[in-house]
Amino acid sequence: MLNRLVDRLLGLPKAEGPAPVVTKDLRVPMSDGVHLLTDRYAPAGTHSAPVVLIRTPYGRSGMLSKLFGDTFARHGLQTVIQSTRGSFGSEGEFRPFHLEREDGIATAEWLRAQPWCDGRLAMAGASYLGHTQWAVGPYLDPPLEAMCLGITASQFITNFYPGGVLAADDMVSWSSMIGRQEQRFAALPNPFQTRKTRAAMAHLPVSAADVAAIGKPVLFLKDVTEHAEPGDGYWAMSDHSAEVAGLTVPVTMVSGWYDLFVRAQLQDFVTLQEAGRAPRITIGPWSHGEPASLRVMIQDQLGFLRAHLADDRTQLQRSPVRIYLQQASTWLDFEQWPPASTATPSHLRPVGGLGEAFDGEARPTPFTYDPADPTPAVGGPLLSGDNKQQDNKDVEARDDVLVFTGEPLVHDLDVIGDVSATVFVRTELGHADVYVRVCDVDQGGLSRNVTEGILRLRPGQPEADADGVVTAEVPLDPTAYRFRRGHRLRVQVAGGAFPRFARNHGTGEPVAAAVGGKPNRFEVFHDAAHPSRITLPVFTP
Repeated sequence: MLNRLVDRLLGLPKAEGPAPVVTKDLRVPMSDGVHLLTDRYAPAGTHSAPVVLIRTPYGRSGMLSKLFGDTFARHGLQTVIQSTRGSFGSEGEFRPFHLEREDGIATAEWLRAQPWCDGRLAMAGASYLGHTQWAVGPYLDPPLEAMCLGITASQFITNFYPGGVLAADDMVSWSSMIGRQEQRFAALPNPFQTRKTRAAMAHLPVSAADVAAIGKPVLFLKDVTEHAEPGDGYWAMSDHSAEVAGLTVPVTMVSGWYDLFVRAQLQDFVTLQEAGRAPRITIGPWSHGEPASLRVMIQDQLGFLRAHLADDRTQLQRSPVRIYLQQASTWLDFEQWPPASTATPSHLRPVGGLGEAFDGEARPTPFTYDPADPTPAVGGPLLSGDNKQQDNKDVEARDDVLVFTGEPLVHDLDVIGDVSATVFVRTELGHADVYVRVCDVDQGGLSRNVTEGILRLRPGQPEADADGVVTAEVPLDPTAYRFRRGHRLRVQVAGGAFPRFARNHGTGEPVAAAVGGKPNRFEVFHDAAHPSRITLPVFTP
């Protein structure tokens, strides 16, 4: 009955036949003699068959084993779940992102040597479980049969440091989670710990926020804060983006418009597409790990795996790109990403307007960013919770946030694709961040965030003109969104969004050690010579 309920909740056909045969704690040897614990889920009567490999740092029991191991096996897919090095009984030290290529390849070779594996391998999973796929897929010979990539990317570096800024909320949240995940009852909701972790994000230096959050250091936070400066090649071993174009493995992807990986994942998709491959992607109105996305992800991965391992091609009859158009309550299918659209600028006008370029001279609009009272983040694509769209009223009322609002729309406006901003700015200090957010303002004045981006400025990067004005080109996250007739577009410009992004201290000190700070005066230009603007991909069916 439980299995039937699981299948019904996941939208899967009822699985027939006896329960899978489960073999726990297989010891798989790595090249350096370390052994990784691995569980095998085999459909009853399996003698030699393909294997779906899932490599995870989050343990091999609970929801993961039920949804991937048991469910996949009940639907005819032999599945192996392995705890990565140093986690949940596997030997060695847990250093996230460090040895996943070596360990993944060693595991694949071991699996292919087993009598119950016919030599064909595929991989599945989401988030870090997607990283472990990218660490293997481009390098394995013979190649994988399929890769199922949920809310992940070929490189995590741009998510560690989006726009060159440490993603403090995500990094502290994840460090706190992995630092206590093997404690008893750690998987249960703990509001006290959640509040403690959020409070720790304000701790200075941020490199010690792990101790403030959970009472002990977490090696990953030390790594990610100490290697946050430009040109540091420390994370090269985790970056597989250069191998994407050469990947020949069939790929399916699932993401969400409020997922922290959506920009990098779509870049992977475009790279594969331009290389002549045939990837497919589904993007819904989800944040990272949102339960609503799980149903679609399991359906997508199970159907794709059955197509490539069990000759059940029914789930392949769909368009390569399937996306949800927010505020239109509809799914759209396309042959490629991005779909054809018109790049449409909307200019930041004097006195807070938004629309056509200002034809004339105008004084710049000033504000001051103070790292002692950093501009707060509201909603958006965060690892720590289902925030997504939130009311921006309080942050827009602050003196350190500039707000530019357009006129009510005469018609619905569909924006599908990549969004960018060009902001002409002069700062008192050479070290500054330019944060841009696009919002949807309804008829009642409620302002809800749609997409955003940030860029760290350093002395000479980018180069200022003779008047000290810098051209900040800020990429925002891609989106698919309908701004309804009668609604207004709004653009926020600020010097940060804390704690999603680590505060800019204005001193140039490395983020791992910085504790002080200086207020920084900004001037945003919007005259004819400095046409600050956002550029929207306007889609017309």
